[in-house]
Amino acid sequence: MPQVSSDEAVVRPSDLDTINLSVARATLKVRSFGLTDPGTVRDTNQDQFLIGVLRKALEVQQTSLPQPKVQHACDQGYLFVVADGMGGQAGGERASALAIDSVETFMLETLKWFFQFKGKEEDKVLAEFHSALGQANARVLTEAAKHPNLRGMGTTLTLAYSLNDLLFVAHVGDSRCYLCRQKTLYRLTRDHTLVQDMVRVGSLLAEDADQHRLRHVITNVVGGDSAEVKVEVHKVHLEADDAVLLCSDGLTNMLADEEIARILQAEVDPERACRRLMGRANEEGGQDNITVMLARYESA
Repeated sequence: MPQVSSDEAVVRPSDLDTINLSVARATLKVRSFGLTDPGTVRDTNQDQFLIGVLRKALEVQQTSLPQPKVQHACDQGYLFVVADGMGGQAGGERASALAIDSVETFMLETLKWFFQFKGKEEDKVLAEFHSALGQANARVLTEAAKHPNLRGMGTTLTLAYSLNDLLFVAHVGDSRCYLCRQKTLYRLTRDHTLVQDMVRVGSLLAEDADQHRLRHVITNVVGGDSAEVKVEVHKVHLEADDAVLLCSDGLTNMLADEEIARILQAEVDPERACRRLMGRANEEGGQDNITVMLARYESA
């Protein structure tokens, strides 16, 4: 005989929390665009990026009702990832591609992204993104161990994920995530470089960091020569008219934050803003691969 567990309950409309789920969080419409370019100096591009939308879907196999074959829930998650590879041409390209592929797998197979985040659940998501970048690190290290010519390869990895009005950021390396709100540009991530460590402990002035000869030395990457990776995470509540920018250091080494902010204010359309930022970085020398992604959040 089958083992059957049974129960019965009386349910009234006033007992249901689910009827209020649609208004539990502010719903924001998202417009986004991204692009990458090798720059004017390098022949290859070791940057990789990803813009993705996660939807909860019901695929109807058969029904007697006149309705679409696929139905989607109201909530949508938005994923933005940039990775800047290093370790030679083959190694850098491979490391950045592996890291983004690992993030995709995590989002699909591990993160319960469609839950309504409340209280401790928000903090749990941050902990899960620690694991996501840790898994990416393990995958790059495993691949490097199999192929001697890829040994030491690594990549930066900066991830932003939003659901309704919540933004989660996970970060390793010197790519960056910015929030632009009310004409002010806020840098959400910290550069994991030797120079920034020197600034933090007071051995170097902040105004001297951009010209220091060791400014490109990265102290924390996905992969590389260390089995450990330090994952920086952040949580931000978004508002209508916010903009989130992710980019590799090919942009920020060429343009100051002040100019980036001016362009974001002048160009409302995400594609026009990205192309203008890319063009200005190349005009200033384009000494490295350049990747730019912009998401604008608007009232639905």
